[in-house]
Amino acid sequence: MPIAGAVDPVPVPRILHPRPDGLRDLVGLSRTAIANLLVEAGLADARQAKMRSRQIWSWIYNRGVTDFTGMSDLSKPLREALAGHFVVGRPEVVEAHVSTDGTRKWLLRSGGEEYEMVFIPDADRGTLCVSSQVGCTLNCRFCFTGTMKLVRNLTPSEIVGQVMLARDSLGEWPSQPEGRLLTNIVMMGMGEPLYNFENVRDALKIVMDGEGLALSKRRITLSTSGVVPMMERAGAEIGVNLAVSLHAVTKEIRDEIVPLNKKYGIEALLKACADYPGANNARRITFEYVMLKDKNDSDEEAHELVRLLKRYDLPAKVNLIPFNPWPGAAYETSTPERVQRFSDIVFRGGISAPIRRPRGRDIMAACGQLKSSSEKLSRAELDRRAAEKEAAW
Repeated sequence: MPIAGAVDPVPVPRILHPRPDGLRDLVGLSRTAIANLLVEAGLADARQAKMRSRQIWSWIYNRGVTDFTGMSDLSKPLREALAGHFVVGRPEVVEAHVSTDGTRKWLLRSGGEEYEMVFIPDADRGTLCVSSQVGCTLNCRFCFTGTMKLVRNLTPSEIVGQVMLARDSLGEWPSQPEGRLLTNIVMMGMGEPLYNFENVRDALKIVMDGEGLALSKRRITLSTSGVVPMMERAGAEIGVNLAVSLHAVTKEIRDEIVPLNKKYGIEALLKACADYPGANNARRITFEYVMLKDKNDSDEEAHELVRLLKRYDLPAKVNLIPFNPWPGAAYETSTPERVQRFSDIVFRGGISAPIRRPRGRDIMAACGQLKSSSEKLSRAELDRRAAEKEAAW
């Protein structure tokens, strides 16, 4: 039901994970949803709510303000009233680690569950790897996250909150298009983004909004393991760059390492890639290919990869990823010589195949290594840390 007196019939998203204090987090909400909440709370009529929501939006996403007292173009009574109903939140940082190569990893908590995000700095860019779920349902055998059960989807607030928190850490407020350290976003953290489509879409709309976080869709990449029915919709409704976790060129091997292949096979996946809206030579689809020793790294498989991509006339780039080991993994990393040989064959076939340099391995932040640290801790260790934090407060 629309809220009485609301500015627009678009409903306010229901609260999936209510805060203990009963306040509503404004991060991750559209301008219309914020305006409707102002009307619902009796803080503005429909006409005023439109203007106030634009002001609040600017403070949240352009200036990074988390305290209503800092919203100086709002009256003091309104600021006090807002603080009685709402918050501008961030995920809680449980742990933060910095790699010897400068990669940063955060273990975050919200709604009682934990998830991770990673920032990878380079000379010409800075990439934030954002999670879309707590855990994962796909059970890819080479991926540490795949050893977790799916706990739940992250909300738009929690997805956008990761970007906001990274901006906080990097000191990138007020928001500006030039000189940013955080220049790119990849939806390649924990979870399968297309199994949380609506929340990912709504979060990325805020990230791409010119009056929001203002990151170009050309600077955002969504990675999928191949949820074929959702790929065209993702292209039409989100329109960001697409990355596909391919990792094998035969049904037998891909069924083993990416079990989703049993539902959506390689042929169906490549057809969906060929139909992806907006894909062209200037916006190539990236195919992720983790290099597993004696599993998917032969010359024959490199030639077959070229054949498959050319068969579907795909504007493609292949990222070759040396396997990043984790405790209990069933696979080994291909030798550097084998990875280079594979890359050379694909390049000679006319397809770019750069070898991705592993980043953040020493803090378990590399591709395929993300997993909630709390799951790896004993109950006693969790209780001890909680007691220490409570004592510190």
